[in-house]
Amino acid sequence: MTAAMDVLVGTAAGVIDAGTGRVVALDGEDVGALAGRWALVDGRRLVGLDGPATDGQVRDGSALEGGRITCIDARPGDEPIVGTAEAHLYRMGAEPSLVEAFDRAETRSQWYTPWGGPADVRSVCTAPSGAILVNVHVGGILRSDDDGVSWGATIDLDHDVHQVLALDDLAVAACAYGFAASHDDGLTWDIHDEGLHATYSRAVAVAGDTVLLSVSSGPQGHRAAVYRRPLHTDDPFERCRTGLPDWFDGNVDTFWLAGAADGSAALATWAGNVYVSTDEGTTWEQAASAVPSVRCVALA
Repeated sequence: MTAAMDVLVGTAAGVIDAGTGRVVALDGEDVGALAGRWALVDGRRLVGLDGPATDGQVRDGSALEGGRITCIDARPGDEPIVGTAEAHLYRMGAEPSLVEAFDRAETRSQWYTPWGGPADVRSVCTAPSGAILVNVHVGGILRSDDDGVSWGATIDLDHDVHQVLALDDLAVAACAYGFAASHDDGLTWDIHDEGLHATYSRAVAVAGDTVLLSVSSGPQGHRAAVYRRPLHTDDPFERCRTGLPDWFDGNVDTFWLAGAADGSAALATWAGNVYVSTDEGTTWEQAASAVPSVRCVALA
Protein backbone atom coordinates (compact mmCIF):
# COMPACT_ATOMS: atom_id res chain seq x y z
CA MET A 1 0.00 0.00 0.00
CA THR A 2 1.61 3.25 -1.09
CA ALA A 3 -0.98 5.51 0.46
CA ALA A 4 0.50 7.39 3.42
CA MET A 5 -2.17 6.54 5.96
CA ASP A 6 -3.10 3.98 8.57
CA VAL A 7 -6.28 2.14 7.61
CA LEU A 8 -7.89 0.18 10.41
CA VAL A 9 -10.52 -2.46 9.72
CA GLY A 10 -12.87 -3.63 12.44
CA THR A 11 -13.61 -7.33 12.01
CA ALA A 12 -15.17 -10.23 13.87
CA ALA A 13 -11.67 -11.15 15.05
CA GLY A 14 -10.18 -7.81 16.07
CA VAL A 15 -8.83 -4.58 14.57
CA ILE A 16 -6.65 -5.23 11.51
CA ASP A 17 -4.10 -2.89 9.94
CA ALA A 18 -4.98 -3.03 6.24
CA GLY A 19 -1.40 -2.28 5.26
CA THR A 20 0.13 -5.26 7.06
CA GLY A 21 -2.84 -7.58 7.52
CA ARG A 22 -1.95 -7.91 11.20
CA VAL A 23 -4.29 -7.68 14.16
CA VAL A 24 -3.25 -4.54 16.02
CA ALA A 25 -5.89 -4.46 18.77
CA LEU A 26 -8.56 -6.57 20.43
CA ASP A 27 -7.38 -9.88 19.00
CA GLY A 28 -10.27 -12.34 18.75
CA GLU A 29 -12.91 -9.73 19.63
CA ASP A 30 -15.85 -8.74 17.42
CA VAL A 31 -15.27 -5.04 16.65
CA GLY A 32 -18.41 -3.50 15.20
CA ALA A 33 -17.50 0.20 15.09
CA LEU A 34 -14.50 2.50 15.46
CA ALA A 35 -14.91 6.17 16.43
CA GLY A 36 -12.18 8.44 17.70
CA ARG A 37 -10.10 6.15 19.87
CA TRP A 38 -13.03 3.97 20.92
CA ALA A 39 -13.93 0.53 19.62
CA LEU A 40 -17.32 -1.16 19.97
CA VAL A 41 -16.81 -4.77 21.07
CA ASP A 42 -19.45 -7.48 20.78
CA GLY A 43 -22.15 -4.81 20.60
CA ARG A 44 -21.94 -4.54 24.40
CA ARG A 45 -18.99 -2.44 25.49
CA LEU A 46 -16.67 0.36 24.41
CA VAL A 47 -12.95 -0.24 24.74
CA GLY A 48 -10.47 2.62 24.57
CA LEU A 49 -7.56 2.17 22.18
CA ASP A 50 -4.23 4.01 22.41
CA GLY A 51 -4.49 7.66 23.43
CA PRO A 52 -4.23 9.55 26.71
CA ALA A 53 -7.99 9.98 27.08
CA THR A 54 -9.07 6.44 26.35
CA ASP A 55 -6.23 3.91 26.56
CA GLY A 56 -7.38 0.81 28.40
CA GLN A 57 -10.71 2.25 29.50
CA VAL A 58 -13.87 0.19 29.22
CA ARG A 59 -17.47 1.41 29.15
CA ASP A 60 -19.81 -1.46 29.92
CA GLY A 61 -23.08 -1.36 28.00
CA SER A 62 -24.21 -4.92 28.62
CA ALA A 63 -27.28 -3.80 30.58
CA LEU A 64 -28.47 -1.05 28.23
CA GLU A 65 -32.10 -1.05 27.18
CA GLY A 66 -32.30 -2.35 23.64
CA GLY A 67 -29.58 -4.87 24.40
CA ARG A 68 -27.08 -3.96 21.67
CA ILE A 69 -25.00 -0.88 20.86
CA THR A 70 -25.12 -0.07 17.16
CA CYS A 71 -23.01 3.08 16.72
CA ILE A 72 -20.71 5.56 18.49
CA ASP A 73 -20.16 9.31 18.38
CA ALA A 74 -16.85 10.20 20.01
CA ARG A 75 -15.48 13.74 20.11
CA PRO A 76 -12.15 14.55 21.78
CA GLY A 77 -12.70 15.61 25.36
CA ASP A 78 -16.31 14.42 25.55
CA GLU A 79 -17.80 11.20 26.80
CA PRO A 80 -18.93 9.07 23.85
CA ILE A 81 -22.59 8.88 22.87
CA VAL A 82 -23.96 5.57 21.63
CA GLY A 83 -27.11 4.51 19.84
CA THR A 84 -28.71 1.14 20.45
CA ALA A 85 -31.08 -1.38 19.00
CA GLU A 86 -34.71 -0.42 19.57
CA ALA A 87 -33.66 3.23 19.20
CA HIS A 88 -32.25 4.42 22.50
CA LEU A 89 -29.43 6.87 23.13
CA TYR A 90 -26.88 6.83 25.97
CA ARG A 91 -23.97 8.90 27.18
CA MET A 92 -21.20 6.49 28.10
CA GLY A 93 -19.49 7.99 31.12
CA ALA A 94 -18.20 5.91 33.99
CA GLU A 95 -21.84 4.78 34.24
CA PRO A 96 -24.15 4.82 31.19
CA SER A 97 -26.77 7.57 31.25
CA LEU A 98 -29.95 7.25 29.20
CA VAL A 99 -30.87 10.32 27.13
CA GLU A 100 -34.45 10.15 28.31
CA ALA A 101 -35.84 12.91 26.10
CA PHE A 102 -34.89 10.92 22.99
CA ASP A 103 -37.28 8.19 24.10
CA ARG A 104 -40.04 10.83 24.06
CA ALA A 105 -39.34 12.16 20.56
CA GLU A 106 -42.58 13.27 18.93
CA THR A 107 -42.30 11.00 15.90
CA ARG A 108 -41.24 7.88 17.80
CA SER A 109 -44.57 6.11 17.31
CA GLN A 110 -44.06 6.37 13.54
CA TRP A 111 -40.64 4.68 13.42
CA TYR A 112 -40.65 1.27 11.78
CA THR A 113 -38.67 -1.37 9.93
CA PRO A 114 -39.69 -3.12 6.69
CA TRP A 115 -39.51 -6.47 8.50
CA GLY A 116 -41.77 -5.36 11.34
CA GLY A 117 -39.29 -5.16 14.22
CA PRO A 118 -38.42 -2.09 16.29
CA ALA A 119 -36.34 0.61 14.64
CA ASP A 120 -32.67 1.02 15.66
CA VAL A 121 -30.36 3.99 15.94
CA ARG A 122 -28.07 3.50 12.94
CA SER A 123 -25.70 6.48 13.23
CA VAL A 124 -25.13 9.49 15.48
CA CYS A 125 -22.90 12.54 15.17
CA THR A 126 -22.31 15.91 16.80
CA ALA A 127 -21.84 19.05 14.72
CA PRO A 128 -19.19 21.65 15.62
CA SER A 129 -22.07 23.86 16.78
CA GLY A 130 -22.99 21.21 19.36
CA ALA A 131 -26.14 20.07 17.57
CA ILE A 132 -26.61 16.30 17.87
CA LEU A 133 -27.96 14.45 14.84
CA VAL A 134 -29.31 10.91 15.24
CA ASN A 135 -30.27 8.68 12.33
CA VAL A 136 -33.02 6.19 13.16
CA HIS A 137 -33.61 3.29 10.78
CA VAL A 138 -36.36 3.80 9.78
CA GLY A 139 -37.22 7.09 11.46
CA GLY A 140 -35.37 9.88 9.70
CA ILE A 141 -32.87 12.19 11.38
CA LEU A 142 -33.59 13.58 14.83
CA ARG A 143 -31.87 16.78 15.96
CA SER A 144 -31.15 18.39 19.33
CA ASP A 145 -29.53 21.79 19.80
CA ASP A 146 -29.81 21.79 23.60
CA ASP A 147 -27.52 18.87 24.47
CA GLY A 148 -30.28 16.27 24.27
CA VAL A 149 -32.92 18.02 26.38
CA SER A 150 -35.34 18.14 23.46
CA TRP A 151 -35.50 16.56 19.99
CA GLY A 152 -37.08 17.53 16.71
CA ALA A 153 -37.66 15.55 13.53
CA THR A 154 -36.01 16.86 10.38
CA ILE A 155 -35.90 14.85 7.13
CA ASP A 156 -38.95 12.83 6.03
CA LEU A 157 -38.57 9.52 7.86
CA ASP A 158 -39.57 7.59 4.73
CA HIS A 159 -36.38 8.72 3.00
CA ASP A 160 -34.86 5.72 4.83
CA VAL A 161 -31.60 7.26 6.07
CA HIS A 162 -28.65 4.90 6.60
CA GLN A 163 -25.93 7.30 7.82
CA VAL A 164 -25.63 10.94 8.87
CA LEU A 165 -22.42 12.96 9.16
CA ALA A 166 -21.95 16.54 10.44
CA LEU A 167 -19.24 18.93 9.23
CA ASP A 168 -18.28 22.53 10.00
CA ASP A 169 -20.96 24.15 7.85
CA LEU A 170 -22.78 21.22 6.29
CA ALA A 171 -24.48 17.97 7.25
CA VAL A 172 -24.73 15.06 4.83
CA ALA A 173 -26.60 11.78 4.80
CA ALA A 174 -26.88 8.57 2.79
CA CYS A 175 -30.50 7.65 2.05
CA ALA A 176 -32.47 5.14 0.04
CA TYR A 177 -33.41 8.04 -2.25
CA GLY A 178 -29.86 9.32 -2.79
CA PHE A 179 -27.66 11.92 -1.10
CA ALA A 180 -29.10 14.38 1.42
CA ALA A 181 -27.43 17.69 2.30
CA SER A 182 -28.27 20.30 4.91
CA HIS A 183 -26.86 23.84 4.93
CA ASP A 184 -28.52 24.85 8.21
CA ASP A 185 -26.99 22.46 10.75
CA GLY A 186 -29.37 19.61 10.04
CA LEU A 187 -32.66 21.50 10.28
CA THR A 188 -33.71 21.05 6.65
CA TRP A 189 -32.49 18.72 3.92
CA ASP A 190 -32.32 18.56 0.14
CA ILE A 191 -32.07 15.28 -1.79
CA HIS A 192 -29.68 14.96 -4.74
CA ASP A 193 -29.27 12.08 -7.19
CA GLU A 194 -27.77 13.78 -10.26
CA GLY A 195 -25.20 11.53 -11.96
CA LEU A 196 -26.00 8.40 -9.93
CA HIS A 197 -26.88 5.16 -11.73
CA ALA A 198 -29.21 4.30 -8.81
CA THR A 199 -30.24 6.00 -5.59
CA TYR A 200 -30.02 3.41 -2.81
CA SER A 201 -27.16 4.65 -0.61
CA ARG A 202 -25.74 3.04 2.53
CA ALA A 203 -22.59 5.06 3.35
CA VAL A 204 -21.28 8.61 3.12
CA ALA A 205 -17.88 10.11 3.91
CA VAL A 206 -15.95 13.30 3.26
CA ALA A 207 -12.36 13.35 1.99
CA GLY A 208 -10.93 16.85 1.84
CA ASP A 209 -13.43 18.93 -0.10
CA THR A 210 -15.14 15.94 -1.70
CA VAL A 211 -18.13 13.90 -0.60
CA LEU A 212 -18.05 10.14 -1.23
CA LEU A 213 -21.25 8.11 -1.49
CA SER A 214 -21.90 4.38 -1.87
CA VAL A 215 -24.81 3.52 -4.14
CA SER A 216 -26.52 0.36 -5.37
CA SER A 217 -29.82 -0.70 -6.88
CA GLY A 218 -31.27 -1.82 -3.56
CA PRO A 219 -30.86 -3.54 -0.19
CA GLN A 220 -29.29 -6.65 -1.74
CA GLY A 221 -26.49 -4.54 -3.18
CA HIS A 222 -26.79 -5.26 -6.89
CA ARG A 223 -24.60 -3.02 -9.10
CA ALA A 224 -22.92 -1.30 -6.16
CA ALA A 225 -20.44 1.53 -6.72
CA VAL A 226 -18.89 4.57 -5.04
CA TYR A 227 -19.36 8.12 -6.33
CA ARG A 228 -17.73 11.48 -5.62
CA ARG A 229 -18.59 15.16 -6.06
CA PRO A 230 -17.34 18.51 -4.70
CA LEU A 231 -18.66 19.05 -1.21
CA HIS A 232 -19.84 22.64 -1.62
CA THR A 233 -21.46 22.52 -5.06
CA ASP A 234 -24.50 20.89 -6.62
CA ASP A 235 -22.48 19.35 -9.46
CA PRO A 236 -23.59 15.88 -10.56
CA PHE A 237 -21.90 12.92 -8.91
CA GLU A 238 -19.22 11.11 -10.89
CA ARG A 239 -18.38 7.44 -10.56
CA CYS A 240 -15.11 6.49 -8.85
CA ARG A 241 -13.47 4.19 -11.39
CA THR A 242 -9.69 4.30 -11.45
CA GLY A 243 -8.37 1.41 -9.35
CA LEU A 244 -11.81 0.03 -8.48
CA PRO A 245 -13.75 -2.91 -10.00
CA ASP A 246 -16.63 -2.14 -12.35
CA TRP A 247 -19.12 -3.18 -9.66
CA PHE A 248 -18.90 -4.35 -6.06
CA ASP A 249 -20.53 -7.55 -4.84
CA GLY A 250 -22.91 -6.27 -2.20
CA ASN A 251 -23.39 -2.82 -0.72
CA VAL A 252 -20.53 -0.73 0.60
CA ASP A 253 -22.27 -0.57 3.94
CA THR A 254 -22.63 2.05 6.64
CA PHE A 255 -19.19 2.69 8.26
CA TRP A 256 -17.41 0.87 5.40
CA LEU A 257 -16.47 4.19 3.79
CA ALA A 258 -14.15 6.68 5.54
CA GLY A 259 -12.52 10.00 4.67
CA ALA A 260 -10.20 12.54 6.24
CA ALA A 261 -9.52 16.27 5.97
CA ASP A 262 -6.24 15.66 4.10
CA GLY A 263 -8.12 14.04 1.20
CA SER A 264 -7.40 10.43 2.09
CA ALA A 265 -10.16 7.84 1.96
CA ALA A 266 -10.76 4.14 2.44
CA LEU A 267 -13.52 1.71 1.64
CA ALA A 268 -14.21 -1.93 2.45
CA THR A 269 -16.38 -4.49 0.66
CA TRP A 270 -18.35 -7.63 1.45
CA ALA A 271 -15.56 -9.66 -0.14
CA GLY A 272 -13.12 -8.26 2.43
CA ASN A 273 -11.22 -6.10 -0.05
CA VAL A 274 -10.00 -2.72 1.19
CA TYR A 275 -9.21 0.16 -1.17
CA VAL A 276 -7.49 3.46 -0.36
CA SER A 277 -7.23 6.86 -2.03
CA THR A 278 -4.99 9.86 -1.33
CA ASP A 279 -6.65 12.24 -3.80
CA GLU A 280 -10.22 12.61 -2.56
CA GLY A 281 -11.43 9.47 -4.31
CA THR A 282 -10.15 10.29 -7.79
CA THR A 283 -7.89 7.24 -7.90
CA TRP A 284 -7.78 4.16 -5.70
CA GLU A 285 -5.53 1.21 -5.01
CA GLN A 286 -6.19 -2.05 -3.25
CA ALA A 287 -4.64 -2.20 0.21
CA ALA A 288 -5.90 -5.59 1.41
CA SER A 289 -7.89 -8.56 0.17
CA ALA A 290 -10.04 -11.24 1.74
CA VAL A 291 -10.14 -9.58 5.16
CA PRO A 292 -12.56 -11.85 7.04
CA SER A 293 -15.86 -10.58 8.45
CA VAL A 294 -15.49 -6.84 7.89
CA ARG A 295 -17.52 -4.69 10.27
CA CYS A 296 -16.14 -1.16 9.67
CA VAL A 297 -13.20 0.84 8.36
CA ALA A 298 -11.47 3.91 9.84
CA LEU A 299 -8.51 6.17 9.12
CA ALA A 300 -6.04 6.69 11.96
